[in-house]
Amino acid sequence: MFLFKTLVASFACGIVLVGCSSPESEGGASSNIEEVVIYSNADEEAVEVIQEVLDEAGYEGQYVFQSFGTGELGGRLLAEGDNTEADMVTMSSFYLESAQAKHPMFKELTFDVDPQVAVPNYYAPILGFTGAIILNTKEMAAQNLPRPTSAKDLANPIYKNKIAMVDPNGSSTGWLFIQDVTATYGMGAEGQKIMNDIRTNAGPNLELSGSGPIKKVMAGEVPIGFGLRHQAIANKAQGLPIDYVDPSEGNYTLTESVAVIDKGENTNPNAMKMAEIIVENARPKLLTIYPNVIYDGETVAPDNQIKNSKTYGEPLTAELLDKHRAFFHGQTES
Repeated sequence: MFLFKTLVASFACGIVLVGCSSPESEGGASSNIEEVVIYSNADEEAVEVIQEVLDEAGYEGQYVFQSFGTGELGGRLLAEGDNTEADMVTMSSFYLESAQAKHPMFKELTFDVDPQVAVPNYYAPILGFTGAIILNTKEMAAQNLPRPTSAKDLANPIYKNKIAMVDPNGSSTGWLFIQDVTATYGMGAEGQKIMNDIRTNAGPNLELSGSGPIKKVMAGEVPIGFGLRHQAIANKAQGLPIDYVDPSEGNYTLTESVAVIDKGENTNPNAMKMAEIIVENARPKLLTIYPNVIYDGETVAPDNQIKNSKTYGEPLTAELLDKHRAFFHGQTES
């Protein structure tokens, strides 16, 4: 099971349309309420959970689900504002904040949301994910490579063509890695040299998909990669020669959230109801797929507990992502 966060037009997954039958009101009675149009960047596994809980709550046939790559959906939100077909979105939280700053376009949630990390009143987190350095232990031993302990270690020439990295132009998983470098070593000469050396070491193994590095590591094409932490843990638990390293610089987490479009008197009344159901009913199942604690009372297995979790030094925005993309590619102005 490979999950990935595609920031560019990963429209290969296409547009998923469900719930196109005649709309019915909650409880099954006929109604004139229009279907709720849901735009989402969620992975297929997360979409399945969301659809399942909505259907179980009696909303089958009352929504249309459209899946987009993160970059494409982010571009739509920033360009369209509330002039959009969508009634609800599930999306990277930082993109929701950037869209709201540009076009106040989301309704204040009418249900209680109290995550461990405070969020604005117009969205509710539904999942989180974290990165880690992933190792193929068999290949590491065969090639007599030292075990890295930090992001900086990957700049060592000994790892030339031995690591697979995620290009932040393709996946937000790559942004998690860049945060380690920029927060610890800065975006000046030291940080840029480290980043350039790591990118050089990756060479032909620079992946646009967040799942690209772990696929290459599992196949033995490279012994080291940077990918999603929970995927490495799951594969290690299955007895595969996979291990992971939490970089000494720390682990950062990205979240995805649900928000309702404010269309004034034209706001679909079922959108807020569905958003509440997604948070209350889908969250427990999503936690089993993305084992990152977001709300008080949640628990995960010891291996999934992050011991060196870091807080972002500055708010995440679409503009900061663009700035860090340029940094990754050595295009930052000196």
